[in-house]
Amino acid sequence: MAPITDITTWARGSGLEIVLFISGAIVLSRITRWVGSAVTGRIEARSARDAGLVRTESAKHGHVLAQVVMWAVIVLLYSVAAVLTLRRLGVPFTGLVAPAAVVGVALGFGAQRLVQDVLAGLFIIVERQYGFGDVVRIAALGSEVGVSGTVEEVTLRVTRLRTVNGEVVIVPNGQIVQVTNQSRDWARAVVDVPVPSNVDVSRVREILGRVGLDARDDATLSALLLDPPSVLGVESLELDTLHVRMVARTLPGKQFTVGRELRARVALALQAEGINVSTSLDTVEPAGAR
Repeated sequence: MAPITDITTWARGSGLEIVLFISGAIVLSRITRWVGSAVTGRIEARSARDAGLVRTESAKHGHVLAQVVMWAVIVLLYSVAAVLTLRRLGVPFTGLVAPAAVVGVALGFGAQRLVQDVLAGLFIIVERQYGFGDVVRIAALGSEVGVSGTVEEVTLRVTRLRTVNGEVVIVPNGQIVQVTNQSRDWARAVVDVPVPSNVDVSRVREILGRVGLDARDDATLSALLLDPPSVLGVESLELDTLHVRMVARTLPGKQFTVGRELRARVALALQAEGINVSTSLDTVEPAGAR
């Protein structure tokens, strides 16, 4: 009966402690997730209350920091629980020093990309290159065009984007070679209007100027504009078409909404004046925009 007694004694002592360590790590990790969700929720609510239509840069950065701290705490909790569990199981740590050194060197050579991802993620967060909710275009190694989308999550290892088609794209931070942030501080909506080459350019500029004034006076659209839309003039010439450029400075991330609205207004205004608009004046939203 001695072995059974020994097992019972161990189960009441070290075994129970192991169960408590694992259970405590699980409970604390869930509490950490709940606190992280509450913090990010408060950040979003404060940003919506203070900024209104767009998130502030501090809110974006705070959201990312909350996510990183949350996952770092969870990893620390499980690591401490694993160490305490091994100690209760009687695993001698002093005897594992030499094998651990060999394994560490082997992992060091194999985990170079992981270290590169973590360091790149650290610089992304510290330098505030982009944050939660930003519309970005990321060019990774081996990609010439890159991928565009809205940032949903930034960790030390990866960046997760949601494209305009609803696809989730996960990019390792160490593979990022270029980032184009389309929603930092302010943005610009650019509308190139194709009109027949025999049309009176002065008349087209006048029509576009009226469209810009109407957009400035519109209650909904003016809230997205930082400056009244302006007509720059002829941007390019083709065989039977010339392109007149119209630009407007907008709130960050709102250039796509303003661009679509301006295109629709320009098309209606030119058609009302009897000027045929080329089918290239579309209102399609660029990839990655919301």
